[in-house]
Amino acid sequence: MDKFELKKEQSVLMVIDIQERLVPVMERRDQVIRNAQILISAAQRLDIPVIVTEQYPKGLGRTVKELSDMLGDFQAFEKLSFSAYIPEVAAQLARLGRKKVIVCGMETHVCVFQTVRELLQAGYQAFVVKDAVCSRTQDNHQNGLDLMEGMGAVITNTETVLFDLLKTAGTPEFKELSRLIK
Repeated sequence: MDKFELKKEQSVLMVIDIQERLVPVMERRDQVIRNAQILISAAQRLDIPVIVTEQYPKGLGRTVKELSDMLGDFQAFEKLSFSAYIPEVAAQLARLGRKKVIVCGMETHVCVFQTVRELLQAGYQAFVVKDAVCSRTQDNHQNGLDLMEGMGAVITNTETVLFDLLKTAGTPEFKELSRLIK
């Protein structure tokens, strides 16, 4: 059952390519940005490292302001490959020593899919937050989710991730973070 359990001390949040010129063409973009904000807030409050990638920022722009403002002074890993599991990200994950990667971003069937495939090949457990990833079309989004589930990724949602990381009610963290989903 370990495959299905998130523990904050073993987890990393990966935010893949939620960028200025990519967002406008995405179905469900508002939901994805809102849920990414919830996941980032939870990561910050629970001391979970956040890794951010940007696909060809010269052409697609930087991480959207709604997220970059929350992240403050952060380093985005720039990439040209569709997979975000580039050597710099692999090295960062190795340094962190955490094996559970919570994934949100764009597009489900391209960059998210290829990243998750490589994470799984490298021995990580991937938790794909289905309401925090999207594609231009619902068919492509669903196809990406199906492929990743078939490969062994856990397909989950924002609330499940949040409450699994929290484990119990009544804590200061619970009181603060549970407000985000109301």
